[in-house]
Amino acid sequence: MNFTDPESRIMVTGKKSFDQCYNAQAAVDAEERLIVATHLSANTSDSTVLVEMTQRVTRNLGRKPMRVLADSGYRSEVNFVEMEKRKIDAYIALTRGEPAPGDVNPSRPATRRMARKLATRRGRARYKRRKDIVEPLFGWAKQALGFRGFLMRGLKKVQGEWNLVCAALNLRRMKVAMA
Repeated sequence: MNFTDPESRIMVTGKKSFDQCYNAQAAVDAEERLIVATHLSANTSDSTVLVEMTQRVTRNLGRKPMRVLADSGYRSEVNFVEMEKRKIDAYIALTRGEPAPGDVNPSRPATRRMARKLATRRGRARYKRRKDIVEPLFGWAKQALGFRGFLMRGLKKVQGEWNLVCAALNLRRMKVAMA
C-alpha cells in the first residue's frame, strides 16, 4: 500500500518497470485533433473504460462518436458487442500483431467479426490512423508541456490535474491551428 496516495496502484510503465500510477485516458477528435473526453482510474486495464469513454464523448459533444480506433488494451468481447449494439464503427486491435480471423476463439463471435473487419484493406487503413491521431497527444504532453507525472494525490485531484493537462493541450492545439 502506498501511504502517500492509497488510491493509486502499482502498474507497469512504458519502460516495462513498475511504478505507483493512475491510468489516464483521452479521446481525440480525428479531424480537429482536440481532446473531447478524458478519464482517469486506478485500474490497470483499459478495456473496462471503452464504453464509458464513448458515453463521455457523447455527453461532451451531444452526439455519439461515429468511429472508435483503439489499441489492444481495449479489446474484449463485451466491448465489441457494445460498439455493435451502439452502432459505433469500431476498430480495436486484438493483439499487437493482428491474428488471422481463423486464429480467434470461435466462442467469441464479436471478436471474430472484429478480426475479419481488421483484416480488410479498409480496416487496416482505418486502424492505422490511430497512431497519428492519439499518440501525438501523449508526446505533446511530455515534450511541449514537460508533463511526466501527476503532482497531486488522490483520484479526484489527479483527475482534475489530468483535465487541466488536456485543456492545456487543447489550447496549444487551437493556437497552432489559428496561426
